[in-house]
Amino acid sequence: MRIQFVLSEIGQGLRRNLSMTISVILVTFVSLTFVGVASLLQTQIVKMKGEWYDKVEVTVLLCPTDSSAATCASGPVTDAQKADIEAHLDAPEVKPLIEKTYFESQDQAFASFQQRFKGQFWATVMTAADMNSSYRIKLTDPTKYQVVADVVSGLQGVEQVQDQRQLFDRLFLVLDRATMLAAGLAAVMLLAAVLLITTTIRLSALSRRRETGIMRLVGASNWFIQLPFMLEGAIAATIGAGLAVVALWLGVKYLITDWLGQSLTWTAYVTTSDVLAVAPILVGVAIVLAGVSSVVTLSRYTKV
Repeated sequence: MRIQFVLSEIGQGLRRNLSMTISVILVTFVSLTFVGVASLLQTQIVKMKGEWYDKVEVTVLLCPTDSSAATCASGPVTDAQKADIEAHLDAPEVKPLIEKTYFESQDQAFASFQQRFKGQFWATVMTAADMNSSYRIKLTDPTKYQVVADVVSGLQGVEQVQDQRQLFDRLFLVLDRATMLAAGLAAVMLLAAVLLITTTIRLSALSRRRETGIMRLVGASNWFIQLPFMLEGAIAATIGAGLAVVALWLGVKYLITDWLGQSLTWTAYVTTSDVLAVAPILVGVAIVLAGVSSVVTLSRYTKV
């Protein structure tokens, strides 16, 4: 009987404040969508770092013809200079950091260039002489790049030392800033959701002051009186969280997996499984929102 009464009170409260309830659902939906986007962006960054950082290489570009670098003043790299570079890479303080080293000639670099930019009209004017021969170095620990770079930078015959991580770090910086933007928007929208839930509960409590007064007169506990109001906010917030999960799932499924994943296959992307992993967090945040709003409101507006 009590359960039936509580359910009827919840239904009446939701119907009386239908417009406010819809507003709570929509604001919660938008705010938790931003929370989910921020979380998925961080998951994407972790996946990309885990996949790419293990594959990145340090590239020691050797002097080609007509280079303006000071270390290339004597012209293209010579065999003696190559031997000196290899000796530095075999030094006791460097060799343990290197997993594998292989040499790429100008002809090999040109073949790779032609394959990568096949069909581009400007690629047809390039020749093997325009390419850099290089040493490709895979490190046992990619974070030790600077040690290797310091050893070979400035050697005669070395035009430039490149760390592929630096290229990826720029992308990760953009993704990190996008995450911060999404988190900032989420915080603002979550605050709006708290205020709306608080307002909805307050209006519901005020519209039923007569009923709550009668319930107190017959000996109803505070918990029993406040429970319908708490559940109203929780239901609206949970519906908003459910819509956010559905929107994120559809976005990842059709925009990331089916479209981006088929077009750009060079990295791993977040999947619908990642969305399902985030879903309990979003529902939990929704329940906390409703709980905080209820605590702030009910102690004042259910007193008679």
